[in-house]
Amino acid sequence: MPKIVDHEAHRHALAAKAATVFSAKGYGAVGMRAMATELGVSKSALYHYFPTKEALFLAATKAMMAQEPEVRLAPEGTEPERLRALAEAMKVDFGAEMALVFDYLRGKSREEVQADAAMGVALQTYEAMVASVVGEERARDVLVQLMGALLLDALSGGKITAEDAI
Repeated sequence: MPKIVDHEAHRHALAAKAATVFSAKGYGAVGMRAMATELGVSKSALYHYFPTKEALFLAATKAMMAQEPEVRLAPEGTEPERLRALAEAMKVDFGAEMALVFDYLRGKSREEVQADAAMGVALQTYEAMVASVVGEERARDVLVQLMGALLLDALSGGKITAEDAI
């Protein structure tokens, strides 16, 4: 009897595992052959699900962003308390995530970044997380402040904390 495969579930599982590999090794350091080996599939099987490395990265980004923390605080939590909770949740892997993003974006023009689907997914997810705390109208401005604060926290080794900036 032939094996029945849920192709969408398998594709999602490969993307989630690929996200871990990209995070650990970087975008530029892993080709499709090495990725297939890491995922335990043949290169042709990987190409069956993802025609390009960029398509795999987009799927991996979607898988990772689907796991991003939601701010689940009591309704009586104040906006600053909820923003601090969001900053704490985001800063756990922030440095590694930004290293991967900058590796992925290396050599891309501003126009290419603006048109990049993976970066669009990430930005949209981050904006939605912030909007859930401060509302749609202020989400972009607060996200800019939050990302800057997280970057300063990472660059200073915690001397300038994200909480200080929010």
